[in-house]
Amino acid sequence: MANAAEHSGANGHAGVIGDESGLGAARLLLWALAGALAVRQAAAVLRVPPGEWLNGFHLPGSVPGSVYETGQFSGTPFAGLVLKPLAGLAAPSLEVAWTCLTLLCVAAIGLVAARGLPDPVPRRTALLAAPVLTALMMVSLPVREAASPGQTAVLPVLLVLLAVFRVPGDRPAGLLVGLAAALQPALLLFAPLLWLTGRRPAARTAAVTFAAASALSWAAMPRDSWTYWIEHLAGTGLGGAPDGLSNQSVHGALLRLGLTGPLEILLYAALAGAIVWFGLRRAVRYARDGQLLLAVAVTGCVAVAVSPAGWRHQLLWVLLAVAGKVGKRAADRPVWPVAVVLAMTLPSAVLLPNLAALAPVRDNVLLLTAVAAACAVPFLPRSSPYWREPVPTDYGRPAAARWSRVPLLPFWRRVLSRPNLLLELLLIRVGYSLYSHIRAAAPTSRSLAEGNGSQILGIERALGLDIEHAVNHAVVSTPWLEAFFNFYYTSFHFVVPLTILAVLYWRRPGDYRWARASLGLATVLALVGFWLYPLAPPRLMPGLGFIDTVHGPQDLANPSYGAMTAISNQYAAMPSLHFGWSLWCGIVIVVLAPKGWQKLLGALHPLITVCAIVATANHWVLDAVGGAVVVGAGFGLVYALSGPRGLQLSLPGQRTGAPAPGERSGETPGEGSSEGSSDTERELRDAARSS
Repeated sequence: MANAAEHSGANGHAGVIGDESGLGAARLLLWALAGALAVRQAAAVLRVPPGEWLNGFHLPGSVPGSVYETGQFSGTPFAGLVLKPLAGLAAPSLEVAWTCLTLLCVAAIGLVAARGLPDPVPRRTALLAAPVLTALMMVSLPVREAASPGQTAVLPVLLVLLAVFRVPGDRPAGLLVGLAAALQPALLLFAPLLWLTGRRPAARTAAVTFAAASALSWAAMPRDSWTYWIEHLAGTGLGGAPDGLSNQSVHGALLRLGLTGPLEILLYAALAGAIVWFGLRRAVRYARDGQLLLAVAVTGCVAVAVSPAGWRHQLLWVLLAVAGKVGKRAADRPVWPVAVVLAMTLPSAVLLPNLAALAPVRDNVLLLTAVAAACAVPFLPRSSPYWREPVPTDYGRPAAARWSRVPLLPFWRRVLSRPNLLLELLLIRVGYSLYSHIRAAAPTSRSLAEGNGSQILGIERALGLDIEHAVNHAVVSTPWLEAFFNFYYTSFHFVVPLTILAVLYWRRPGDYRWARASLGLATVLALVGFWLYPLAPPRLMPGLGFIDTVHGPQDLANPSYGAMTAISNQYAAMPSLHFGWSLWCGIVIVVLAPKGWQKLLGALHPLITVCAIVATANHWVLDAVGGAVVVGAGFGLVYALSGPRGLQLSLPGQRTGAPAPGERSGETPGEGSSEGSSDTERELRDAARSS
């Protein structure tokens, strides 16, 4: 493993290329964002009363006794030896100092890691990497938990990065690694990494420093050392139950799966050994390839995964793994960084549905991400022809702005190829989960919602549209019709839009992006309606005699209004996305379907849906009008910002991207081949012709 000076040169990255125009302002804005996030994190910590915050240290302070008396302190005896005197300091000043020092360490990690990116580094990346990484760390789960009192997980990461990238000598670097391992024993795995990459003096110094720090803590705190190393193997069970969700290690995952006793120990030892073997081999390979930051990140992920207790606040290594490049296509490059950022910043319940079958994955998202980074993700070597020049993305002809005062969005380029499927699924899942949370958090005042319901009913009576009661009772008196509308209401709301998106993704990628964008914008606009105008649907209006055919009788005297209110916000009715999404489906099918009977089915879907939402007493007629308005606005915004749908398509010979590595400039796929045009080319030509 080369020193930082050998890797980066005297003044930073030796291979920085590109142009600085316009990047200075972006860099300042990103640092301002990182600073604002740091202030927000500090405010969240400092809101805790000083006395309560100090109790969070879980240390006895000046009172003689073990640091593990309460069972809450999870650090090493060496960490306890260092932190114990701090408990005697004044609470307010210690609270401020601890929080500021933690956040400064996070910023330092961002700066050092950005300097460790493998050469050559584009100018934009070199200038923006540090503030972007710092901002991401500020909102990540590890930093949010590491800011708690007594947590030292951020400091070992900084010590290791300084040892690898900033300290020129082997012995000082080994000293820093040894101190990091004294605070977090699993980080002693960096000693084999140093040894295998040619830095043997640093590896020896790291091992000696770790042994000396541990011996010092044994001499000063023998009972605590016995408790940590013998009674609780490397701290297992201290600070929380080993099978708790906070323990994102292989050992914790096996315990959560119900395995105990010798079988669990044997399986844990086998899996940990395999992860160490594969992970360290990969880390050595990346270090020799010049990707030092990736090698450090992989080793850190291995250390946390195989530790008996790998707490969430120790998983900052996973964020550093975004330094690796994955995928030969330019369209595939964002998948790994996006997946890591989502896993490290969002609760697992947002990433995966609350299904029992998915619990083993949902409960171990951080662990699985760390193990994937350590052993599975196929990071590209620098020798790959795709390292600097991935297969380019095909773009259609640029469109002119529709109105001079509404320019087209510069990043909304007309992509012809399919987007990455994994990235799409991640964004769709996270987008829908955020939509559900925002909808559930919308105002739920009963009096306001019922008042708005009376207002809607009054408007409908004035317009002669108050047909809900008559339709509802007519359907209830016809059992087969009631069963049909109940089934249609509960079954097609999600199935039809997802099916349309899947078909478009596979057959019409250009139109897929157009349809997906319009649906997303319509849904965002609907959320605004839910917040501004909470509305009681007919079935929740007292004294009007509506019958809820889908959910059963609702107890309006009970503030919970029955079981359904626990699932979602029942007052998020205006506009009706049940009708809005069905109208979106109908428009997309009518516009894109090649056959008449398909267009007819597409037109019938919103008509049947509007009958279903009225017949089941789940929406007013004007709710459907609101749904039509937001869908129309969604299509209109896409048209205004990206141009008409027909210009989404272009023949492959008219693409604007650069040729792929090994492809002759100006050569189109299939050119010179006896097989002629590919299926994709024919589909694009047919789509362009039909549009």
